Amino acid sequence: MAAKDDPIIIKKYANRRLYNTGTSTYVTLEDLAEMVKKGEEFTVQDAKTGDDITHPVLTQIIFELENKDGQNMLPIPFLRQLIAYYGDQMQMIVPSFLEQSMLAFSKEQERFREQMKGALGKSPLDMMKITTPIKALEEQTRRNMEMFQNAMRLFTPFPPAGSAPTPAEPARKETPEKPDDLQDLKDQIAAMQRKLDTMS
Repeated sequence: MAAKDDPIIIKKYANRRLYNTGTSTYVTLEDLAEMVKKGEEFTVQDAKTGDDITHPVLTQIIFELENKDGQNMLPIPFLRQLIAYYGDQMQMIVPSFLEQSMLAFSKEQERFREQMKGALGKSPLDMMKITTPIKALEEQTRRNMEMFQNAMRLFTPFPPAGSAPTPAEPARKETPEKPDDLQDLKDQIAAMQRKLDTMS
């Protein structure tokens, strides 16, 4: 018998039927989606092998929900970007980034819901206040993207093969600056050396 705080075990059989061992009933993907919304923890196991297949089942739930009219949450540009990262060296960073972004969003969602609730049923002028939480959410998303891009630069110091070359004009601007920076560094080292010489 599983402890009260342990995740519920859902067994998936060869005939694709899902069995909730906590309630001793067969369930559907829609039932699992409702359990997720209620915050109920569960793991899905292959009934024959005992393998944990929670990830593919949750992915299947998202697929089913995305195919329902008016329920699309994943925009096409996001899906394209996500697909592009599979097999890429950045693949190991993406899950952590997405998880942290969703955690940040979850922390703000209650405040956002309250502001939405407060704005509904009021005058058009009051309804305009709803843009404040939306702007805050957009700002948080923008900051998350900046953090992600900065993290990507750490792992990709060189442009990927086949990427477009840097425009010629900025390259020409950078070239004379590097010798100047080097000369400045040499001058500073020489000045420090002179100070050390006088001190000794």
